[in-house]
Amino acid sequence: MIPAHVPDEPPLNYVDSFDVPVLFRNGPAKKPRKQWRTAKHQPWAGSDGFPAADGWYAPTTTWREIIKAATEVGRDITPHLQNQPHYAHGELVARISPLYAYLGAHPVKPRHPVPGSKGRRLTLNPVYAHGTERSARNAAAYRLGMTMTEWACRSLLGLGQTEHLELGGPIPALLDTFKDPKKKLPDLWGRHETEKMYWLVEAKGGDVGLGTLRKGWAQLAAGSKILGAYAHRTVLVGASVRPGDDLFLTIDHDLHPGEPPLTPVGSAIDDESAVGPGNLEDHLGDSDDALIGAARAQMLTYLALRSAPASLLRTVPVPADRASRRRRSGLTTPLEDDDLTLAMRADARGAAPDVEQHTLRANIRSMGLDDFLTCRIPGTEVHLGMSRKLFAACERLHEEDLAIARRTPELRAEDQLAGDQELSDDAEEEQRLVQRRIFREQQEEARPRLRPLLRNAYEQGETSDWSDLLRRPLEPELDLEGDQSLLEAATPETYLAVSRYFPPVRT
Repeated sequence: MIPAHVPDEPPLNYVDSFDVPVLFRNGPAKKPRKQWRTAKHQPWAGSDGFPAADGWYAPTTTWREIIKAATEVGRDITPHLQNQPHYAHGELVARISPLYAYLGAHPVKPRHPVPGSKGRRLTLNPVYAHGTERSARNAAAYRLGMTMTEWACRSLLGLGQTEHLELGGPIPALLDTFKDPKKKLPDLWGRHETEKMYWLVEAKGGDVGLGTLRKGWAQLAAGSKILGAYAHRTVLVGASVRPGDDLFLTIDHDLHPGEPPLTPVGSAIDDESAVGPGNLEDHLGDSDDALIGAARAQMLTYLALRSAPASLLRTVPVPADRASRRRRSGLTTPLEDDDLTLAMRADARGAAPDVEQHTLRANIRSMGLDDFLTCRIPGTEVHLGMSRKLFAACERLHEEDLAIARRTPELRAEDQLAGDQELSDDAEEEQRLVQRRIFREQQEEARPRLRPLLRNAYEQGETSDWSDLLRRPLEPELDLEGDQSLLEAATPETYLAVSRYFPPVRT
């Protein structure tokens, strides 16, 4: 039971940003006892790669950035949700809910405060500290480790879209080696465009000690050996937290010089320097491969939107100028302090009285606004959404994925039923992994054909009605008033909002 001396505090308020202590090192070492509170931290100036010097830093982030990382990291959700898109909501709940369940925030007075810091840090709440059994803690540690690793690599360090290594690594000729289930390999890989190299990434979470980090370092060494002559960086992120302590990260890294990364076959980008770090959405006009990658990364959100009941759907206005939401710090742009968004929404509200929805949508377009489709994810206080252009591209990609599943042996429903039999847990996991690999290989073979198809869908989506894209008779309601209980954020093509308070204050 929770001891009587633990205060019965009100719910966590997400209005404020918070600081995340981060220690950069060149290899695993003993846990830095209490240094995350007592050490002299260097200010984080923003980076598209690793800082010039190792040591302690205290970057500031938002809960929205953390939730975005949680929704995008880990296994690709295809093919197992292709025919059951309603379960996309359950997958999102599984990724988000442990963070809400076990994390809290508290004020901190560091011995050496960093200018501009918020003075608030994440910690474990009393529910975790006093009432959670070991198996639930292990599951929460996995989710925390993957989420904070994604946040660190992408929002903080500018890595491009991450991919799970179980489906094969970055070099086509080495895919079979990376897919060997007997090898203990890292979790993720990505391509860092500023550094012009691959990254291999291993995530650890929970009460991360030296033994756990050494195992992760060995996994990275095994992956590095496979990459061989190609330039790459190995990155080990330990998201460490114990009851009564602040959440802090250790990021151990090593640089491996070598040949530059391969250009994707048939890439539409002539100048690789045109592709910047972090967010594929910044470059959808430049690259068909970036468009495919962005659609793939947002497939879970697309399925949730596609299958959501009408009562959960609405559209919200955001500036149509994508440049207003290009990466500043992190991946998302908070909208409550975005003067352009606030001013344009106010103008739209002033012109809106007694205007029916269809005319209203046309009016806001003429004013330079776009309306993004959004959905509250049941079981959470998180709202996810996207533009009609990206939604149309996801729709086309989903249709192609369904066609792959229908025509590929071992993926067709009838083939899976014919082979239905009792298997051990290990054998069943291996079978699923084989199916996922076959599916990914078919997706990659289809890439040259997909490029013009998704480009056409993306461009046509700009002028499509939501009722046509959703294949429903009625348009979702356009919300010009805004929900004051939400903290909103957007990227060039996606939308994310969280409740200012938890438990929920709205239904």
